[in-house]
Amino acid sequence: MNLLKSTGTFGFYTIISRLLGYLRDILIAIFLGTGLLADAFFVAFRIPNTFRRLFSEGTFNAAFVPSYASEMVRGKKQSNKFANEIFNLLLINLLLITLVVQIFMPAFVSLIAPGFVGDKDKMEIAITLTRITFPFLLFISLASFFAAILNSHNKFAAASGAPIILNIVLVLVLLFSSSLGDTLVFYLSYGVSLAGLLQLLFLYKFVRKHYSLSINIKIRITKKVKIFFKKLLPSIFSSGVTQINILVGTIIASFQASAVSYLYYADRIYQINLAIAGIAIGVVILPQLSKHIQSNKKDKILLIQNKALELSLFLSLPASIALILGSEQIISALFGYGSFDKTSVFNSSSALYYFALGLPAFALIKVFSSFFFANHNTKTPFYISLISVILNILISIYYFNKIGFIIIPIATTISSWFNGILLFVFLKNRNLFSFNQIFLIKFIKIIIASLLMGFIFQFFLNLFQNELAFEERYKSFYLILSALLSLASYLFISYFIKAFKISDIQLKY
Repeated sequence: MNLLKSTGTFGFYTIISRLLGYLRDILIAIFLGTGLLADAFFVAFRIPNTFRRLFSEGTFNAAFVPSYASEMVRGKKQSNKFANEIFNLLLINLLLITLVVQIFMPAFVSLIAPGFVGDKDKMEIAITLTRITFPFLLFISLASFFAAILNSHNKFAAASGAPIILNIVLVLVLLFSSSLGDTLVFYLSYGVSLAGLLQLLFLYKFVRKHYSLSINIKIRITKKVKIFFKKLLPSIFSSGVTQINILVGTIIASFQASAVSYLYYADRIYQINLAIAGIAIGVVILPQLSKHIQSNKKDKILLIQNKALELSLFLSLPASIALILGSEQIISALFGYGSFDKTSVFNSSSALYYFALGLPAFALIKVFSSFFFANHNTKTPFYISLISVILNILISIYYFNKIGFIIIPIATTISSWFNGILLFVFLKNRNLFSFNQIFLIKFIKIIIASLLMGFIFQFFLNLFQNELAFEERYKSFYLILSALLSLASYLFISYFIKAFKISDIQLKY
């Protein structure tokens, strides 16, 4: 396996999906802004979208891939039998969860958006929209199961490309239904569930080459299945801790008008980089790392771990610096149109600034967690993540009344750095990770290249200060130009000081 090539494949389709998602969010910002309907839709969308991220962005992989890889060694028949046992249990449990939540939807929405309880109109719309979007959870969870099988066979293209379907569907709904006014949110919600079904069918088409589906409602829980499900919940919680922290933030933010929307738009920006710097790398290294650990190939294990960490920092550090320096210009250029006014820009950019401070930590959590998961250890990252979430909740609740929604990205960043550092300490103490000889030198070079890129990006922000003003029509062009020139300078500097080598592209892992 080639780490850069596989990460590039996963990252390419993920970027396409994120760019379409950005187009979707621009249209939502223009047509809905940050008012009552927007808040209600984002709460309804947050639940299925959070589960999409939890299941499809590496967390289901964390429990499934190491177990499935062990069965693959024993032959296709055994791996297929194990996969079917997991699928059937998932199907039954997901159907029950969907049914129960639909019945008790008012109570469910009260839990995820308690700030809506006092607003009858907002509450009623949120309940209706969440009922419409909730089947997405069923479809996307099963689709993620198919994606995990494909990833186990080092087939990353279809799995990483499937989320594009959701954004295409929603963009089409927005383009063709924009004149519907307030009823637009209902069409968007139906689009969410339809997209989930289409993703499931899309991935099933590709997974048939590696897996023969057999639906059997007769529940058969073997010892291996028990072990898998014991690992599943901790792996979902620990690998998806960033998304869980964001969900917690959404619940708390529901007590402040428009805060849910501000956080949503800020979240969308840094997720583009996180998708590659953390999620893609974590997903790509897990199958190969699991196999090398099973074969006890220590040199290969050390090489993959260090290269994964190096690549994660190479991608996340410059992005973090750029988002910190240009948070207001970025939000303004990307979303500052139509109903998205100056107040919305200021508040969303403030949230983005503090999220950006935590971006490297968000990425490192994904990578470090994968090191544990490859060793069939989901408990340690689970307990660390649990403490992290509790810390996030305590900080958010204590300071929310004093400084408002902005405490949510601050608390998320603080708790994420705490999480990342603890994961690293435990990995070192248990001899599950060690630095190789060249990592420290590469790390210093990455920091130098990132800082120099930051100076260049700041220069362009100052140069195009007037063109990037909120009122300017073509501000997005100048932002993209500044970003591309800064990126080119970063790659050139990295190559010049050998923070990155062409030979790394050809290296096999």
